[in-house]
Amino acid sequence: MDVLQAALDVSLCRAVSIAPAGASRAPLPIRAGRIGSSLAARAWRIDLHDHLIFPGMINAHEHLHVNAVPPLPTAAPFPNSYAWIAAFQAHFKEPAVAAALQVPKALRLRHGALKNLLAGTTCVAHHDPWHPALDAMDFPVALLRDYGWSYALGWPGYGPPVQSSFAATAADRPWLIHLAEGTDATAQAELDQLDRLGCLAANSVLVHGVGLRKRDVDRVIASGAAVVWCPTSNRTLLGRSLDPRRLCAAGRLALGSDSRLSGARDLLDEMRGVVARGELGPAQLLELVTTAAARILRLPGRGSLAPGARADLVIVEDRGGDAESSLAGIRRSDIRAVVRDGVPRIADPDFAEWFAAAGVDAVPVTLDGKPKLLAGPLAEPALLALEPGLECERVAGHSGRACGATVEAGCY
Repeated sequence: MDVLQAALDVSLCRAVSIAPAGASRAPLPIRAGRIGSSLAARAWRIDLHDHLIFPGMINAHEHLHVNAVPPLPTAAPFPNSYAWIAAFQAHFKEPAVAAALQVPKALRLRHGALKNLLAGTTCVAHHDPWHPALDAMDFPVALLRDYGWSYALGWPGYGPPVQSSFAATAADRPWLIHLAEGTDATAQAELDQLDRLGCLAANSVLVHGVGLRKRDVDRVIASGAAVVWCPTSNRTLLGRSLDPRRLCAAGRLALGSDSRLSGARDLLDEMRGVVARGELGPAQLLELVTTAAARILRLPGRGSLAPGARADLVIVEDRGGDAESSLAGIRRSDIRAVVRDGVPRIADPDFAEWFAAAGVDAVPVTLDGKPKLLAGPLAEPALLALEPGLECERVAGHSGRACGATVEAGCY
């Protein structure tokens, strides 16, 4: 069976479903790959006692194809992204970089998507030219589609021209651009420049925004535009990031991981760093990667556990305390299951019956030393070879933990 096909109706029982709007202890029905409005007359019951269910996360900014490219060593912060791009040109000559770029782009794109999926991200905004590989039915994550973009004001030779791209983008679709990615006068001047070009509007999604000053943030909020915050990448390249609090409070902020060229390993690592630095709390972060991202990127069927939404889920154990901390404070190997379109894609071994009931072959793997099951179409050897910490498990017969999910057939 195709990995994207949901084979059966499912009832997730005795878990607590967590979303920014609140928590629910009611069973969560999945019907035809979406959250159901009622339980099916006959469904597979999965007992998730002592578990929490979150919406699959949305990564609002990624470059999927460069996650296996070695990063540029940096001794001092760059004044802006253009200086980093210039410095990176010489880095292309490094043998390890050249070898990484020899890997077919289609495979590198799948690797970036798998990296996201392993950490609970089920939808990604890929900020680069579209590639046919992104249309594959078994692509590991859902993607932002039907949107406009330009790369940056100061790099006109790459990507669509700014004004024509913005003009061609419908007002109800997002338009993305790297903006104010720096700490110098060049970065600080970019919002004014964008506004003069007539490209600052309610559908403008400005990536990074490190150079935005207080009055610039006021203007972004007043225009209805939004910013995608990539704090690890900003700190690595520029030495600092923006203060997220006002944009977050206004509902005009989403979170992105950028890529491993400069950013965090994945969105979970990004979130854990934000909490450790005290920049935002776990509940705010949950909103950034679910409902806020869905609103900003115009993705009404994502980032939610409401009836009709895609059944993209992250299932974790309840660690006690604030429920949101059970997601924002963990690493990817601690996730119990990542579900996309109602079908598990990677999960702990005791979810084997769910894979089988959905008609999906499950391949034993280890993720950062922990045994997991990975959906067969994602277990290509060449793909796994690109991801550090992910290996095919050569010892068969993992039984999983004694206390875990149980799957039963029945009428619910």
